[in-house]
Amino acid sequence: MNEKIFILETIQPSALYGPGSPLVPLLKKAFPQLKIVARGEQIKVQGPPEAIEKFEEKLDCLVSLYEKRHHLSEESILSVLSNAASSGREKEQENDDVLVYGNNGNLIRARTGNQEILVRSYEENDLVFAEGPAGTGKTYTAIALAVRAWKNKEVKRIILTRPAVEAGEQLGFLPGDMKEKLDPYLQPLYDALRDMIPSKKLESLMEEGTVQIAPLAYMRGRTLDHACVILDEAQNTSISQLKMFLTRMGKNAKFIITGDTSQIDLMRKGDSGLARCMELLKDIRGIAFVRFDSGDIIRHPLVKKIVAAFASLPAPGRAPAPAKSSSKTTKTSASETSSAESATKASSETGTTPASSS
Repeated sequence: MNEKIFILETIQPSALYGPGSPLVPLLKKAFPQLKIVARGEQIKVQGPPEAIEKFEEKLDCLVSLYEKRHHLSEESILSVLSNAASSGREKEQENDDVLVYGNNGNLIRARTGNQEILVRSYEENDLVFAEGPAGTGKTYTAIALAVRAWKNKEVKRIILTRPAVEAGEQLGFLPGDMKEKLDPYLQPLYDALRDMIPSKKLESLMEEGTVQIAPLAYMRGRTLDHACVILDEAQNTSISQLKMFLTRMGKNAKFIITGDTSQIDLMRKGDSGLARCMELLKDIRGIAFVRFDSGDIIRHPLVKKIVAAFASLPAPGRAPAPAKSSSKTTKTSASETSSAESATKASSETGTTPASSS
C-alpha cells in the first residue's frame, strides 16, 4: 500500500472541500480502494499506486476547474470523475466564447456585437481604444479580458487606472486620507473585479501587487510591463495625460483605453484629449479603435432612451435651432395682416379706432 500527500497551494482548502461541499464524499465514492483524508491544505491518500495515480489526475482537473470557475457544483464534480470525455468536450465547445468564469460559476462573455469586436481587437492588437456611451459594457468587458489574460498566465499583473476628476468637489476638502478620498472614484473598478475574483483572493492579489488600482497621476514615471493595463474614463484626461499614460507601455503589455466623449466632466470640456488622441493615432498599426453605440447598452431599458434623448441636445455653446413655422401658421398670419390692414383703412375713413385683438 502506497501513500501520497497532495498540498493545495493555489486555492483555499475551505473553498474546495469546506462544510457542505460534496467533493470529498464524491471522491471517496469514486475511489473506494483508497483511504482519503483531507485536513487543512493537505489531502492524504493511501492505496494501490494505480488508483493514486488516477486520483491525482482527477484532483488536478478539479483544482483547475475551480480556479477557472471559483465554484464546483456536484454536477461538475461528477462530470470530471466520470469517463464522459465526449460530454466534456461538448461543454468546452459550448463555452468557447466565455471570457472568464465569475463568482458562483457565472459565465462572463461578450453580450453585444461591439463587445465581441472589442474582444477580437484585444487579441489582435496591443493597444485598443473603446469609446461609446454609458452602459455599453466597455469597462466590464475590458476588465474581463484582463482577468482572463492573468488567469491564462499571459500577463503577470492587472493595472486599472482612472483620472480623479473632482466633479465639483476639491479632494483636499473631502474627509479621510488620500486612499479614502480616491476610493469613490475607483469603486466601479473594484465592483467589476469582485464579480470575477473572490473577495479574499482579490484582497490577497492587491496586497502582493498583482492587481493594482490607482489614479492616473500615480502612473507617471513607471514602466508597465508584463501587464494588462486599463485606463477608464479617458474622456476626462488631457492630451498630455494620455501621452504620459501611453508612453508607460513596456514589454509584453496590453493597454485598453475606455471613455465616453459625451460625458466629459472637466471644467473646460475642450481640454479633453480622448477624441484628439484617437484621431492622432488612427493610422498606426497595432492600435485598434472600437466605437460603441446605444445599441450596445445592456443596463435598464430606460438607459438607452435616456442616452438617445441627451444625444439630441445641441453641443455646448451652440444655441438650439429655431423652430420652423408651419404653412398653416403662415396662412393665418397673412389673413390676420390683411384684416388688420382693412380695419385700419376703415378707421381712417370713419374716424374710429379698431379694438385690439386678445
